[in-house]
Amino acid sequence: MRPPPALAGVAAGGRTFANLLSGTEWMLPSPATQVHTISVLPSHSPPSSPRHFAFSNLTTAPKRSGCRGEEEGSARFEVVRDDLLHPLANGNKARKLDALLPLLSRRGTTDVVTCGGCQSAHAAATAVHCAEWGMRPHILLRGEQPDVPTGYNLISLMFGNVTYASRSVYAQRDEMLYDHARKVAGTGGTVWWADDIDREDSLDEDTGCEIGSRRVVIIKEGAGDVQALLGVVRLVEYLYNLPSFQKHEKVHIVVDAGTGTTAVGLALGAVCLGLHWKVTAVMLADTLERYKEREKSLISDFKKLHHNNCHEIVGENDNGDSLVEWVERFSPRRFGKVLSGEIALCRQIAQQTGILLDPMYTLAGWEQAVDLSVEDGRTKVVMIHTGGTLGLFGLAQRYSQHFTSDEQT
Repeated sequence: MRPPPALAGVAAGGRTFANLLSGTEWMLPSPATQVHTISVLPSHSPPSSPRHFAFSNLTTAPKRSGCRGEEEGSARFEVVRDDLLHPLANGNKARKLDALLPLLSRRGTTDVVTCGGCQSAHAAATAVHCAEWGMRPHILLRGEQPDVPTGYNLISLMFGNVTYASRSVYAQRDEMLYDHARKVAGTGGTVWWADDIDREDSLDEDTGCEIGSRRVVIIKEGAGDVQALLGVVRLVEYLYNLPSFQKHEKVHIVVDAGTGTTAVGLALGAVCLGLHWKVTAVMLADTLERYKEREKSLISDFKKLHHNNCHEIVGENDNGDSLVEWVERFSPRRFGKVLSGEIALCRQIAQQTGILLDPMYTLAGWEQAVDLSVEDGRTKVVMIHTGGTLGLFGLAQRYSQHFTSDEQT
């Protein structure tokens, strides 16, 4: 692999930013992931059908007969298959834990506390990966326990210690997380927020924690912690070094945004590695103002934690510009609600490409990538598949009318 371009800034301790990445301990054995090329074709559905396009996965079925001539001149985009990173805990959830969990392990963490919705992919991923790393996961889930646990809820129950929190209690997330962490720590234990742990901290330093007592770390909802950014930056470095990514090629990355942490990590990775890549994030769970505020906060914390001279690379953003282009989804709606036709579209994409999406998150990224690839064929459009497909089990419970054979056409 060719080395990344020269970097302007110097990381803490005089190391370059590339050395910061190479010197970090990671949860994932390798940043490698599959990248599939998707062809966007005219749809042969009836005029009344909402399915404007058909799709073909050129990576998995390159020699399929039939419409190869049509595919040759078609619009296309790349899909980063991070949904295949792990059988249960994958996507951007694994990326955000990539640098964080080894740091917590080295810090002597015995227990991890986090929270999420009843079908939270983040909560399940934290439970799975903490168990793999020998840390006890404690998961606070919003709402009531389902009559039949399934999907990510079931995974959280199997790997973690789950407590259900009422919506009124959950509304005060920080207070809820800290109170629960204090109970887990018990007398003589310590409680830390993940954001407050420096990468140079070690088990040997005096924390005031009694020998044999618990060291509890709180990870924010959705792993929206500054420590989560490095794992996403590592993904950018990996993609840049792929032979299919030309050195000076224009690249437009698309990702769905829950907390927005992944989008910020992608944009920081591009800037810190000297790449002229653009990142577009489809806003799904908050307002534009809140996403911009979170971006500014994460970048500020990133500068303090990882880069003494980071302003030379990232800039100060004094003019209010964002590193990320935040956009609305094509069919804006209240988070958690599924619109008519969305599950049918997910089914169509699965049948035509072998790629499973969910209507809450990844379908929004797919639609944005399709639009960009059709609009501008000169730019490489790359969609990050953020995983989350086990959430379909929960949706099938809530929207059973959309998961019937009658819905198929």
